[in-house]
Amino acid sequence: MKKIIYSISELAFAILVSNIFISCTDFFDPNTDDELNGEDYISSNTEMYTGFLGIMTKVQAIGDKEILLTDTRGELLEPTDNSNKQLIALYDYDTDLQNNSYADPAGYYEVIIACNDYLAKMKAYKKKPGVDETVYDNLVASAARIKVWIYKTLGEIYGKAVWFDDPITKITSIADSTNFKVMNMPQLVDKCLSVMDNGIDSITLNRNIDWIAWLDPENITSIARSQYRKWNYMVPPFNGLYAELCLWKGAFLDSKKQDATIYYQKAADLLLASLNTYIGDENYSGNSPYWLPTATTPGHYKSYWDYEQPYAAETIAAIIYDYSKNQTNTLLKHFSNEYPNKYWLRPSQIGMNRFSDNDFNPGASGGKTTRAECLFGMNNGCYYIAKYRSVGSAFRANPYQDDVHIYIYRATQYHMMLAEALNHLKRFRAMNAVLNSGVKTADFSPTDPEWKGFTPNWTSSAVWGTRKYPSMGIRGCLNLAARPVKTDTDELVKDSTIKYNDMAILNETMLEFACEGKIYPEMNRMAMRYKDPSIVADRVCPKYQRTGREGVIRSKIMAGGYWVPFDLKFK
Repeated sequence: MKKIIYSISELAFAILVSNIFISCTDFFDPNTDDELNGEDYISSNTEMYTGFLGIMTKVQAIGDKEILLTDTRGELLEPTDNSNKQLIALYDYDTDLQNNSYADPAGYYEVIIACNDYLAKMKAYKKKPGVDETVYDNLVASAARIKVWIYKTLGEIYGKAVWFDDPITKITSIADSTNFKVMNMPQLVDKCLSVMDNGIDSITLNRNIDWIAWLDPENITSIARSQYRKWNYMVPPFNGLYAELCLWKGAFLDSKKQDATIYYQKAADLLLASLNTYIGDENYSGNSPYWLPTATTPGHYKSYWDYEQPYAAETIAAIIYDYSKNQTNTLLKHFSNEYPNKYWLRPSQIGMNRFSDNDFNPGASGGKTTRAECLFGMNNGCYYIAKYRSVGSAFRANPYQDDVHIYIYRATQYHMMLAEALNHLKRFRAMNAVLNSGVKTADFSPTDPEWKGFTPNWTSSAVWGTRKYPSMGIRGCLNLAARPVKTDTDELVKDSTIKYNDMAILNETMLEFACEGKIYPEMNRMAMRYKDPSIVADRVCPKYQRTGREGVIRSKIMAGGYWVPFDLKFK
């Protein structure tokens, strides 16, 4: 990997302190060539914030990277006749991607370097008088979680990453760091869990910075009216990140036939705790679909991507862009065939067929489905990915505006991860409810271990009375038939039952999270868990039938090629 250059200039990436209260809405600058020097740029409480926002410019710069890198190799996308050689190399599972800008992880390491530098500067700054300790702790915890999330992302793409904690403030190779180590995915997960457990300098990582409380305190009880609401979406949440790491840890232990119950239980507990925050609050969920698949979901599904801001009832964390402020990603450039976009990637016919295949998507045949209507569009006789480009919408009215937001975590993802954890806890009835038809009043019992962590607020009989929009399940809310799962270990031997259900969850993920950078990493996790690369190959290879390369790609994947090959040893 080429040397990663990261330099910091005195707040060149941030808001001028003298203007902070009049220009906060313009805090992002996506130029990744912004330079910082090694001087002490944190000299006031305000600069604690502006330094942190510098990290977020680096996060913006890599927001679309996992989508383009993994979905190109995944089950749905294929290159168009307009496509470039680098995307075609990814699509073809080339083994030499050293000069491929999509495969190059440098942007991820720039975020890590920015986090390391910020944490070092903050530690020095804390010695000064007048530090707001609550704000300090919240920002340190947030920066550390961003770093952990980046390492998790590197691992799920490449299967390994270089871990280092040293601040680097001049042009240098990371290999010059005095404390760096190449770790494989199991080692990365252990390291990430250790950081999440132990915190940074006695600061626990389950703390959040509330931008509304600082910048817009008048709306602290009316967050929907605050222009800073979207700022609170920026940082990956503790519970979701920890739960996902637990699923990876469980997969590694499963592959060794070791007991992983503690990790699946932790994942379920954290996810249920987060979901119940909104599901159990009548102000949010009595008459609204906050963080819960309900009867309102089909009518709002396109709004997850249509709104200028992420759709609040579905959003947990997201990367935000605003074209008018020079904040861009390249999703529309790759997916849209409206000039001046490039239309480099399109949905394969075989991938599109899955959405209407009654065997793969029960209940979908003979009619349109909500997901397909949102995902696929046609313009000038060509199919394109429409999820990020709603033609005719007031939002993103022009085809060159690549200001679409990118979800880090959304509520349906929490439900999908919960289903995976419940499956491995052998809580099959609860797993089936979350995945398929929802938690029913007649089935729920607070004393039944099957429903540990759930509350009656999921059902139509909430603690406040009759609930207008109860849980309907990931599939049920979209008026789809239940996906077949095993709910009794007597149907199959235990391990086969769990694998059968895992494959059902993975197939559902392929429909729900198309072109969001979330499917291929889950395929990799399943392949790791069961030591079975065919889990990836069986889902990815059919799209290569058109070019006659299905067998070649299958051979590469079966040889372990589901991790993106890139030399992480610095030269």
